[in-house]
Amino acid sequence: MSAAALLRQAAEVLLAIALAPLFLGWIGQCRAWLQNRSAPPLLQPWRTLRKLFWKDATLAEHASPLFRLTPYVLFGTMVLAAAIIPTVATDLPFAWVADAIALVGLFATARVFISLAAMDIGTAFGTLGARREMMVGFLAEPALLMVFFNAFLISGSTALPSVVERLAAPPFIIYPSLAFAGVAFLMVLLAENARLPIDNPATHLELTMIHEAMVLEYSARHLALVEWASALKLFNYACLGFALFVPWGVATRDSGPGAVLVAVVVLLLKLGAAGAVLALVETVSAKLRIFRAPEFLAMAFLLAVLGLLVHLLLGA
Repeated sequence: MSAAALLRQAAEVLLAIALAPLFLGWIGQCRAWLQNRSAPPLLQPWRTLRKLFWKDATLAEHASPLFRLTPYVLFGTMVLAAAIIPTVATDLPFAWVADAIALVGLFATARVFISLAAMDIGTAFGTLGARREMMVGFLAEPALLMVFFNAFLISGSTALPSVVERLAAPPFIIYPSLAFAGVAFLMVLLAENARLPIDNPATHLELTMIHEAMVLEYSARHLALVEWASALKLFNYACLGFALFVPWGVATRDSGPGAVLVAVVVLLLKLGAAGAVLALVETVSAKLRIFRAPEFLAMAFLLAVLGLLVHLLLGA
């Protein structure tokens, strides 16, 4: 493993850490514009994180070491996921040490830790949010795996760099199976990242909140790490969608020396378009009742399976 490869890997991870709050801020701006409201500054998430890091943390009286450790585990798992996903290049060391199935395991690890931490204090809100989070995760993970299997069968590999190189290689081919998988992936993304119509991150109403219910007891640097990890998770899901459905622009092993810079510019354009689409979906969507969430995710699973059947039966 060369020093240049490690340097590129570190640069990609730092880019993800820096862009994740900005991506969240861009979505907030687009939502405000679509709703004819004054948009918050693009750097507002960064300002919020800075304010939280400067505050003094307070902990519940009976908080265990697990409660204190969870924010660091969440942030670490999301940073590791950002290192695995080929965001701007495929010839990075960490991108080849784990496949997409291991990536699902990383997301599941973060979910288990935040759910245990939410129940650790013993509050009603924390336990309620943890139970809802595990229900959503239990239904979303099979749908996400089915989406991955569509790309795996086309590329012949479970490694994300191989998937990107295969789908981005000429000639340009339209796969109908990936169209079904893409819709299913969007539904999973909304559910896994506590976005409308499954959850509303801007409210603290008992009947609607999932993610916010689990982090009510955190403050200061712990809350900052949790919110930063949430932004990184949304960023990772967006980049995962780029790798599976719009992989063009990512620098491959055969690309020239300036391909990485071009890939960064293309990534920014993709994030801009993805943020606008997410804001539009959330603006036109109404919050579902929590008991309708299984139907929503079951539809995502069926769409992913339908895409799988289209590829197996029609070879498309």
